[in-house]
Amino acid sequence: MGFSSHKRRLVAGNWKMNGLLEEARQFLDGLGENPSPDHVEVALMPPFTLLHPLYEPLRNKDIRLGAQNVYYEPKGAFTGSVSPMMLRDAGCHYVILGHSERRHIIGETNEMIHAKLKAAWENGLEPILCIGEKLEEREAGRTNEVLKEQLSVLADAPANAPLTVAYEPVWAIGTGRTATEEQVAETHAFVHEELVRLGHDCRVLYGGSVNPGNAESLLACPGVEGALVGGASLKAESFTAIIEAAAKAAEE
Repeated sequence: MGFSSHKRRLVAGNWKMNGLLEEARQFLDGLGENPSPDHVEVALMPPFTLLHPLYEPLRNKDIRLGAQNVYYEPKGAFTGSVSPMMLRDAGCHYVILGHSERRHIIGETNEMIHAKLKAAWENGLEPILCIGEKLEEREAGRTNEVLKEQLSVLADAPANAPLTVAYEPVWAIGTGRTATEEQVAETHAFVHEELVRLGHDCRVLYGGSVNPGNAESLLACPGVEGALVGGASLKAESFTAIIEAAAKAAEE
């Protein structure tokens, strides 16, 4: 089957609950130039506290800003929550939704993720929808079943809604373990097929312990159109190396 290769690859850094202002400034000072902006898009998802201060510096480097989460109400008595309008006001283009840490630690349900998707689209944000199976689910041969159920939140999505999907096997996130190239290719093929069935033609990223040592081989896998990078995005040198690997894969 064909993939959406007409779209630029995306390398997105998810800082999770890391990063103080001075650390962010040092990161920006050390960040190299995107070697192939025509082929690779770069985005960064710092914690909420850094969204406003990083917007202009990132824009000057042609890097898009994103958030790691959002609430589905526009405003009101929801202490500790951040609305889609607030993210837009801070300069965000992207928002990560459905990350496994939100699903399995915080307890977010498909119903909640569906509501957040709808709120993001209504406020001009592009969701990066994360999907992925646990180790016991893969070993039981249930990977495709789990991913299909997680993608079901897209069943009534608006036509042509902006969307990126990130496949992140839960057993490979922050563990140092990485899916094999065969596993990545097979799973991305299934995800693309399921997205087409649901009426979507969007990029599918790979995430899960992506680092400079494995980025080139992972990004060369069929159906992989970028990377959602965790720990390796916290250091300018390693994040730059992954961007360079994406540029090389895109031009081959």
